[in-house]
Amino acid sequence: MGDVLSQNEIDNLLKALSSGELDADEFKGNGEKQVKNYDFARPSKFSKEHLRTLEIIFEHYGRLLSTNLPAYFRKNVQVEVMNSEAVAYSEFTNALSNPVLLGIVDFSPLEGNIIIEIADNLGYTMVDRMLGGSGLPLEKPRDFTEIELIIIERIFNVCTNLLNEPWSNVIHVEPRLIRIETNSQFAQIIAPSEMTSIVTMNIKIGNVEGMMNVCLPYACLESVIDKLNTKYWFSTMQIKDDETYKDLIEVAIAKAKIPIKAVLGKSVISVNDFLGLQIGDIIKLNTKVEDELNIYVGNINKFKALPGAASDSYAVRVSSIIREE
Repeated sequence: MGDVLSQNEIDNLLKALSSGELDADEFKGNGEKQVKNYDFARPSKFSKEHLRTLEIIFEHYGRLLSTNLPAYFRKNVQVEVMNSEAVAYSEFTNALSNPVLLGIVDFSPLEGNIIIEIADNLGYTMVDRMLGGSGLPLEKPRDFTEIELIIIERIFNVCTNLLNEPWSNVIHVEPRLIRIETNSQFAQIIAPSEMTSIVTMNIKIGNVEGMMNVCLPYACLESVIDKLNTKYWFSTMQIKDDETYKDLIEVAIAKAKIPIKAVLGKSVISVNDFLGLQIGDIIKLNTKVEDELNIYVGNINKFKALPGAASDSYAVRVSSIIREE
């Protein structure tokens, strides 16, 4: 903030201007306005806030992939969101390799489709692991066979279904895999000049790394673009009451089934005696008839009890509770 002039300084300045000692043009700024170039052929429809929110959504998606995919590959899977950027659809398709794995996904109820692209080396690794191999990619890429595409389609379906939960804070989507393409020319879901958001993720299956790109056209997200900001994101998150959450956990734990066993006693015999056991033989235990039995919940001794019977079944009656583990 500039210095504040006193009344005497203001009077002297006005007097100098009126007498011609000072020229008012000298105080006018002669700097030019900075003009930003705008490409009308590639309008910037995704703001940094939109791209940042998409990164948050797909970070959640990456955690789901890391949790679910190891069940199919029997190897550790690590997923990391690298970046998100807004590019024309033609730039995305021109950067695709050959062969390529493109999953065309219907993103209902949003209009249009999105594309999930998986690197070819990951595709070969997935097939190898699903068929019991060590999970090494091919040294020389080749076209995928029909059988391999059927196997990969199963993984694409898993990846597609996992999109539901990360998008729940924005809109409830019901994604559905339409088809898999290995040639980008057959995946023209929008005009080449249309803007898209590309979210790039690095996937590591064992020691094999590759990229997964998710192409989200602006035309598909246009109806919910206002919701793609962090303010809306955090304001729509449900705030759960701590007490209610605690009650739900207690109810869920109360329904859990746990093993419980009563130990009558223990004995040590030789292997020779064990092999020679016959019907009617008696094994002497280290407990007496009037002794209390140890009751185990899982592997923890929690109760003392006396043996007995209930109807036609053997039973025990709890006589004391062991508070220490």
